[in-house]
Amino acid sequence: MARDRYGTIDYSIPVRRIVIGIVVVLLLGIFLIWRIDSPRVERFRVMIIDAIVPKFEWASAPATRVVRMFDDYQSYERIYQQNQELRRELQQMKAWKEAAIQLEQQNAKLLDLNNVRLDADLTYITGVVMADSGTQFRQSVIVNVGARDGVMNGWAAMDGLGLVGRISGVGNSTARVVLLTDPASRLPVTVQPSGQKAIVGGDSGPLPLIEFLENPEQVRPGDRLVTSGDGGVFPSGLLVGQVIEMPDSRLRVRLSADYERLEFLRVLRSRSIERIDDAGPLLTPEEAGAEPDAAIEDAIDAAIDEAAAAGSDG
Repeated sequence: MARDRYGTIDYSIPVRRIVIGIVVVLLLGIFLIWRIDSPRVERFRVMIIDAIVPKFEWASAPATRVVRMFDDYQSYERIYQQNQELRRELQQMKAWKEAAIQLEQQNAKLLDLNNVRLDADLTYITGVVMADSGTQFRQSVIVNVGARDGVMNGWAAMDGLGLVGRISGVGNSTARVVLLTDPASRLPVTVQPSGQKAIVGGDSGPLPLIEFLENPEQVRPGDRLVTSGDGGVFPSGLLVGQVIEMPDSRLRVRLSADYERLEFLRVLRSRSIERIDDAGPLLTPEEAGAEPDAAIEDAIDAAIDEAAAAGSDG
């Protein structure tokens, strides 16, 4: 027996050796039992398993729970990754949807431009609206066509639906379009179907005012307004809008052009009006040497004689 320095006997070492020996013997016995291939030993093994394993289910429950939690975590991680991927795809779909809507709107406007019925003698050039400088005192936009494209001041500008304004200020590659809503804008129009002449004047609002009507009682809400061509600034027959009556009984115009979405404008090339500076071959009363009435009577008599001669020849 081992003794410490105080003379007492230490039993821990022999006990430890005994326990280790017993454990080794048991492990060897279990190993031999599991290795022996005999029906009796097999039945003995089954009896031991049936007697011991069910009683240790409580010990395997935490391990089973941990395994399940680990599997659930992996499943949650996969679901999270799929959710993130779906979110990215949704964002891409939203961007594609917005791009598709913009392309659809541009396509519709271009189709409207192609369907506008204009005078066959008029040609045009289409420009893109680059900037909007609309303020309370000035309503205008900038388009990307200018002097290099032959654009001149005073030409009319339309979208796919109706008249927008006129060119006022031309640069080399850009031009300014003064809108019909500008306070300085004055447009001679014809009211259809009554044929009344009027002036459409802008006041910075979305509904320009109708002024100087000849017979307002003949004008009804819903009547169409087209350019009259008076003054030679705009060609005649361009659609402007419809007449509406305000609560204060004043008549205004609901413009056909979509001012909220001006993207493409069609600039019409107007024919310049030839100016007559001299009399040319015209015959004045002084040169004819006769009174105006006498000259008219001579012309009528000559026409009658020519008609009679043509009838006798026939």
